[in-house]
Amino acid sequence: MTKTYDVRPGQSVELLKELHILTRDGKMNQDSRRKLKQVYHLFQFIEPLLKESLQEHGEVSLVDHGAGKSYLGFILYDLFFKDSAPQGHIWGIETRDELVASSRALATHLGFTGMSFLNESVADSINSSELPERIDIVTALHACNTATDDAIHFALKKSARHIVVVPCCQAEVASVLRKNKGHALGKSALTELWRHPLHTREFGSQITNVLRCLQLEAHGYQVSVTELVGWEHSMKNELIVASYKDLPRKRPAERLAEVLDSIGLQEMSDRFFTSAA
Repeated sequence: MTKTYDVRPGQSVELLKELHILTRDGKMNQDSRRKLKQVYHLFQFIEPLLKESLQEHGEVSLVDHGAGKSYLGFILYDLFFKDSAPQGHIWGIETRDELVASSRALATHLGFTGMSFLNESVADSINSSELPERIDIVTALHACNTATDDAIHFALKKSARHIVVVPCCQAEVASVLRKNKGHALGKSALTELWRHPLHTREFGSQITNVLRCLQLEAHGYQVSVTELVGWEHSMKNELIVASYKDLPRKRPAERLAEVLDSIGLQEMSDRFFTSAA
C-alpha cells in the first residue's frame, strides 16, 4: 500500500474514496495508483485548455464521451471547476445505465452541482436537446472504434474550441482495407503495408488516426499528437489534442481526399467529412 502523498494538493480525499481510488483509511494499491497517475497526466493537458476557455468568456463547458465511471470528469470538477469555474459545467455521456445512475448519485452526494450525466450514445448526443449549442472542450478517452469519430463529429457540430481524444479499438478502417485488399494489390506496391492480416489491423489503426488529424485540420484546427506517458498497460496510448485556430483548410482537405483515394478508402469519405455538416 502507498500513502496519500500521491494525491495532488487540493484534491478531495473523500472523492477519491468514493471513486474507490483510495481505501477508507486513505491508502491505495498499485492499480489505483496507476489509474490516478493516468488521470493526473491527462489533467496536465486539459487544464491549460480549461484556463484558456475560462479567460475567453468567463465560464467553461466540457463534454466527456464514453465517460464510464467518470473518473476524469469528477477529478476535473474537483481540481478546477469547483473553485476556478463554479459557473462552468461538465456533462458525462455514457450508455451503461448503472454507471450513469451511480455518477448522478455521487455528484449529488458531493454537491457537484455543475455535473450532469446523460444515458446516451455518442452519436445520439450530437442532437440531444439536453446539451447546449456550443461546447468549449470535448474529451473522448478510449471511446471504442467509431465512437471516437462520433465524438469528433459532436465537437465539430458544437464548434468546440478544444478536442482531446485517446482513440481505441479502431476496426472499421481495417475492415474496409481487408475487403478491398484483393482489388488494391495490383494497383500499388504500397499495398504491401497492409497485405498481411496483422499489418492490416495495425496499419488500419494508424491510418485511422492520420485521417482524423487531417479531418480536424481541414476544419481549421491546430493538431498535436503525443504519447500518454504512464499508460504502459495499454497499447492504445495515442493522445490527439486539437485547438480551433481558424487555420487554412484547403491543403489538409486535399491531402485527406488523396489519402482516402490512394489506399482504397473512398467509401469512407462521409465518416471523415471535411465540409460543414
